[in-house]
Amino acid sequence: MKFRGWPDNGELVVGKVDEIANFGVFVDLEEYEDRRGLVHISEVASGWIKNVRDHVREGQTVVAKVLEVNQSSQQIDLSLKDVNEHQRKEKIQEWKNEQKADKWMALAFGEDVDDEQYETVANVLYSEFGSLYDGFEQAAIHGAEALDDVDLSEEEITAVVETARENVSVPYVNVTGYVDLRCPTADGVDDIKEALRAAEGNGEISDEIELSVSYVGSPEYRIKVRAPDYKTAEAELESSADRARQSIEAAGGTAVYHRERDEETE
Repeated sequence: MKFRGWPDNGELVVGKVDEIANFGVFVDLEEYEDRRGLVHISEVASGWIKNVRDHVREGQTVVAKVLEVNQSSQQIDLSLKDVNEHQRKEKIQEWKNEQKADKWMALAFGEDVDDEQYETVANVLYSEFGSLYDGFEQAAIHGAEALDDVDLSEEEITAVVETARENVSVPYVNVTGYVDLRCPTADGVDDIKEALRAAEGNGEISDEIELSVSYVGSPEYRIKVRAPDYKTAEAELESSADRARQSIEAAGGTAVYHRERDEETE
């Protein structure tokens, strides 16, 4: 996806060197639709420049800083020398991430997705998360909960979450489930406490997994799992709920596991 409009002064942009002249370098902006900027020879590199081609080549991908935008004359002045190596690497990675996210949009909504729907979803993700990539990453980590406050349809949210979970590599994921525990026996309170200890794994949870159980409102308890990937997290979440179920049923109680919050407990 390319932005419509103009970059801001001071913004870092990714571009491809389109033409090299004695007085400077013309750069096609990769992130903006139909925008081209000029790097004056004095802004190509620090110090005296004998030959511009010693510093850049046609077709090269560069990161430039926007010095000035003149919309009336359709001119964008850029600088290469004002971008340090750290900024260049960080911006290139950001740009590559957005290219990935652009492909994920096609996977989520189809290659033939119309421009209106694409822009609607993309603008919502940009507004909420700052970038398409960050929107998909948050959907991969937190699922539909990450998109609770965005103005998208249920179908669009489902498409984003499913695509994110299948394609985004994240350092960890969080999943949440709920279990309703009831025990009518005289020792019911103690039996529920025992079931909760069972849900927590009795100290036998793998070091790569974080699991916690907390009280929501009678008879509901929240189980949270943090793990390196969804397969592991989902499996541990279900195992935790199953351990609680087995424990409470052995004591004469009941357990009901569900993924959504029971609104009646609020």
